[in-house]
Amino acid sequence: MPNNAKSHALSEPLASEIGPNYTTLRALRETRGYSVEELSLTCGLSVGEIEDIENGLAADPSKLRRIASALRLPQDALIVAAAPKPAAQGRPLA
Repeated sequence: MPNNAKSHALSEPLASEIGPNYTTLRALRETRGYSVEELSLTCGLSVGEIEDIENGLAADPSKLRRIASALRLPQDALIVAAAPKPAAQGRPLA
């Protein structure tokens, strides 16, 4: 782990806000004090794989779990799909 990385775990509400929006991963990685290269060494993925995920390309769930573990997130924090919002019921307000 980089010397300037925070040692505390990410709060559950912030982790749940990440959801499938992988571009948030870059900001989270930087906040935790990791360069792409350092995260690559920590989680065992290539720099290119991490950059692809940060740029919104689909990723294998096992890769996302490895990144989440390196960043001290809940294991499925980057995998959880956005819950569909229920359709409004009743008449629309005038």
